[in-house]
Amino acid sequence: MPAPGRAGQGGGSRSRLKRVCPYGSWASPIDSSSLVAGARVLGAPRIEGDALYWLERRPAEAGRQVLMRGELAGLAGGAVGRGLGGLREVSAPGANVRTRVHEYGGGEYAVFRDRIYSVDDGEGCILGGRVGGPMRPLTRRGARYADLVVSPDGRWLVAVEERPRSDQEPENRLVAIELPVDLERVPVVEPRVVAAGHDFYASPAFDRAGRRLACLAWDHPHMPWNETVLEQLAWGPGGAQGESVRVAGGDGESLFQPGFAPDGALYVVSDRSGFWNLARVSEGGLQPVHALAGELGRPQWVFGLSTWAWLEGDRVLASVTRAGCDVLGVLSLESGAFEALPVDFVAAGGLTTGAGFAACLASTPTSGLALYAWALEGGRPQVVRDSGMPALDDAAASRAETLELVRPDGQTTYAFFYAPASATSEGPSGERPPLLVKSHGGPTSATSAGFDPRIQFWTSRGFAVVDVNYAGSSGYGRAYRDRLERAWGVEDVADCVGVARALAEAGRVDGERLAITGGSAGGFTTLCALTFHDVFRAGASHYGIGDLEALVRDTHKFESRYTDWLVGRWPDERARYVERSPIHHADRLNAP
Repeated sequence: MPAPGRAGQGGGSRSRLKRVCPYGSWASPIDSSSLVAGARVLGAPRIEGDALYWLERRPAEAGRQVLMRGELAGLAGGAVGRGLGGLREVSAPGANVRTRVHEYGGGEYAVFRDRIYSVDDGEGCILGGRVGGPMRPLTRRGARYADLVVSPDGRWLVAVEERPRSDQEPENRLVAIELPVDLERVPVVEPRVVAAGHDFYASPAFDRAGRRLACLAWDHPHMPWNETVLEQLAWGPGGAQGESVRVAGGDGESLFQPGFAPDGALYVVSDRSGFWNLARVSEGGLQPVHALAGELGRPQWVFGLSTWAWLEGDRVLASVTRAGCDVLGVLSLESGAFEALPVDFVAAGGLTTGAGFAACLASTPTSGLALYAWALEGGRPQVVRDSGMPALDDAAASRAETLELVRPDGQTTYAFFYAPASATSEGPSGERPPLLVKSHGGPTSATSAGFDPRIQFWTSRGFAVVDVNYAGSSGYGRAYRDRLERAWGVEDVADCVGVARALAEAGRVDGERLAITGGSAGGFTTLCALTFHDVFRAGASHYGIGDLEALVRDTHKFESRYTDWLVGRWPDERARYVERSPIHHADRLNAP
């Protein structure tokens, strides 16, 4: 693997004002408690009427997730408005607005005018009520619900239902709940089945006239980033009219986030071209509206993901991933042209528009994930809610450097490198810093170049960090995702090992002080790297996988066939499972 270009150690020139200390021993403004104490996890922004809603998970309240609301009027009339007004929590007192469909959840609430519908994890049901009023159960306990959406006339609430069965895996289907007129006396409602027969459903979307409903579906052994179908059915005041009909997808094509245009045309993101791009659904099949070497799609580990939203005319606001970084811009459906907005976002999602405003979740190279909102007419994105995570001065923050390295076998590896950085310390002349290699979870997921205090925790102490988007990561096209097919524990490990070696050979890090860390699937990569290679001096596996057979036997429905694609069919190909499971090769593990 050719060595990446050398850059100055310490993130800048040496200064007489800095204290010379061994790398790894620098005094840091970030301690472990500050990473979690009071940090808010923000999610699922939605614009409804003149208000912005979003979810907020609070570690200080045992991880309880609440629904928040703020008024958008203060953002109008200039580049920098007054911010959100009337900021308040509007979920039921004590409720945990969370769902566990597919175990990972998402799509926990819907808002229609002054009405709120949300899933309460504690009660195990959907609650309904008016903003500021009491919330009462709409459904009985016993099933899980996600991806809530209200019909344009407000009469129906459509959701993905996951209902347990005693003798087999849970049944997933699309259901509709007829909403009561009087929310003060809410009766428990029995959901009506709208669509069933597939193993999984997601992303229900109504057209603006309320005459059609579209959704995604897929079946074992596929994951949604491998193959999905788009279905559509007729809708009326009385609910569903007839059976759902497949209108796109299948045959190895992955679809993402369907949505109807103001004129009634149906659009969906498809990876048929090799990249997740937006296409129009017609009688002759999908018609691409642009050709970007970038991705609008995301791996659907959770419900409710949004990377595009309607603007006026034939334009959409879109977040496109290029070289691992998200670019926020405006996409013309007529010309296919994409114009980036003048913002420094490197990660952006949760896009929502309405009433002349837009909002999204985004991070920059120097600021962590926050909720941004702005007026579409003359406004610029501004932070209306941050995570409360610790921040650093520019002089103390390490910025991500994009790496694109070629392995000896010709395969490309992508990663973000962070050099040590400090406003008060620098390393001794001639010494190179230790390196921490990070392997993300999923494994079909990705890391970003957005500011992450957990990385700065290390760089501010004099460590170098490289965050690897190994083979199988999203954001680089379908071919790169597919490189992990039947190669988990091999390709991902080779990329992490190769990046570490390349940085050491380039003289950017100390080749005798290499460590690796990861959680879940990243923990499996970490354990494999420590067991099957002699590159790393130490590693940290957080809830990692050591036995692939145990994963197959004990996992939940959503992932129950995932290893068919990652490793091979079990038990037919059991030998490969044993070969790649670190627990069977503990004698080869010689690093802490």
